[in-house]
Amino acid sequence: MSGEQWPPLSPLQTGLRGRCPRCGKGHLFQSFLKLRPSCEVCGLDYSFADPADGPAFFVMMFVCVPAAAFPLWLELTYNPPTWVHLVTTLPLILLTCIPPLQPLKGWLVAAQFFHKAEEGRLARPKERDEPEG
Repeated sequence: MSGEQWPPLSPLQTGLRGRCPRCGKGHLFQSFLKLRPSCEVCGLDYSFADPADGPAFFVMMFVCVPAAAFPLWLELTYNPPTWVHLVTTLPLILLTCIPPLQPLKGWLVAAQFFHKAEEGRLARPKERDEPEG
């Protein structure tokens, strides 16, 4: 299997579906946000993947902020009782903030594989051969 050539797959196609970034067939996740150790189809080791807090950041900035603006608007416009916030705001925030986490994490892992991203390293400058004396 190691000598087999794999066609480049789009990180959007594989990552958002939670599929292996190399073969597109194996599963990326063991549970909701936990990555598998490797692909069960092609054997790709997922230890290269480190999306860190990326998925949470994207969800917070693009989903949670607008979802949190709704209860503010609701409160300032209608001043409803607390139970109305519990019935409207809580489900809204839960349904808009939790489901996108897995597809975003999958996309970030697939993008790392596709672009061959790795940890940055400081390179030492080459020592010049200086003539003595």
